[in-house]
Amino acid sequence: MSRLKGRVTLATVAGTAGVSIATVSKVLNGRSDVSPVTRARVQEILEKHGYVGRRPETVERETVELFYQGIVNAYSVEVIQGVVDAGQAAGVDVILNAHPPHPQTSSSGRAARWIREVIASGRRAAIGITSELADADLAALSRARLPLVVVDPANIPQPDVTSVGSTNFAGGMAATQHLLSLGHRRIAYVGGPPTSGCNQARMSGFRSAMEAVGAAVPSDYIWLSDFLYDDGLAGGAALLDLPDRPSAIFAGSDEVALGVLEAARARGLRVPEDLSVVGFDDTQIARLASPPLTTVKQPLRDMGAVALRTALQLAAGEKVASHHVELATTLIVRGSAAPNRIRSVS
Repeated sequence: MSRLKGRVTLATVAGTAGVSIATVSKVLNGRSDVSPVTRARVQEILEKHGYVGRRPETVERETVELFYQGIVNAYSVEVIQGVVDAGQAAGVDVILNAHPPHPQTSSSGRAARWIREVIASGRRAAIGITSELADADLAALSRARLPLVVVDPANIPQPDVTSVGSTNFAGGMAATQHLLSLGHRRIAYVGGPPTSGCNQARMSGFRSAMEAVGAAVPSDYIWLSDFLYDDGLAGGAALLDLPDRPSAIFAGSDEVALGVLEAARARGLRVPEDLSVVGFDDTQIARLASPPLTTVKQPLRDMGAVALRTALQLAAGEKVASHHVELATTLIVRGSAAPNRIRSVS
């Protein structure tokens, strides 16, 4: 199949496939009245040349695509609620897609099809939560002029991608300084993926606070995996089984913190008498934990609302003040951290 030259249009795709423009349009719009053989050939040509189409000029009601890669958890529920509430206030429908193609596990063809479906459906903009898109996907969205805003990007925020987050570094410092003020010096960190931008910022805040008082952070006091309960359970177990276990643990999310609480319980350790724990997010599970969790509050619903309003600004052709917005975090003190009772501190 020879490559198409110049700008790829429906006409050039139709001519290469030997079908009508109407047939190509049916494939793009997911119509069922196209034979499997023809559909496959048209999709092959579309994928080969990166054709993503354009947003329809008119739609009955404006919609925004909200996509999330991974398991919907307490964190994402809060952000999603913020997006939905802001969408309702703006008169915009929010369509949730919890299983979009992932750039590291999906073929480029599947990702291209997903982008075409989003565009063909007339979405005004797209919002991702802790999502990662390949460079080719970002280029396809750009060509289609579909605005994209990402909340807490899974990787370091890129200058050409508009994103919304929180003051993760300051939050990490606040959590650690609170534990230091309680007399703890053997403080460990259980966090998310090493490549995660928000995780790096939280861990940097943790290290900065420790360095400021001359407290050492042994290499085995850092455990990085993901932000889920099972990761906290595994990380907590590894840390609490050390010969010189920490007296306090700063967890990179509330779910991780709950896993740490369970690891402590399974070893007969009391929280906060034998181990202090501080989380991050301030989701509902922080208030329901036993004991209630001291944590760093992210304004998650506000983050979702800002993402929705920013996406609509971009869709309207308006300029935004910044391509990366950070909302303030706040330390919420509850019952999971107490003065250090382990006297053999460094």
